[in-house]
Amino acid sequence: MRALVQRVTEGGVYIKDENYFAEIKNGMVVLLGICNDDTIEEVNFVADKCCNLRIFEDENGKMNISVKDNMGEMLVISQFTLYGDARKGNRPSFTEAAKPELAEPLYEKFLARVRDNLGRDKIKTGIFAAMMEVKIINDGPVTILVESK
Repeated sequence: MRALVQRVTEGGVYIKDENYFAEIKNGMVVLLGICNDDTIEEVNFVADKCCNLRIFEDENGKMNISVKDNMGEMLVISQFTLYGDARKGNRPSFTEAAKPELAEPLYEKFLARVRDNLGRDKIKTGIFAAMMEVKIINDGPVTILVESK
């Protein structure tokens, strides 16, 4: 499992076909990729790591505070392309990305775990497998890759 975490001043997702919009201020956007062999152990590890990742500045300007500590928000977007392999040729291969029937239940478990950590009202999401327009106003910029393996 891979989570590309970005500290943001603003983040949002718009899905035209669903007439859906979600937005956060001051928190993190998590782009979540799920691999063929991911299990609940990877879900829990990556979800907990994202919630406790100290990427927000304390009073001394040091990255010492987590989204959990500062009561920030989290926008979680499913992103199978994080498992795109472009080592050969010019078109990425997505063979490592989990198929939707495996990925969607793990994505939902990830959301449940971060809601347990941060509170239901602090989590916003996209819609699994939808074509989305994602807005990310990166703060810093701070971007961290969290992987389960």
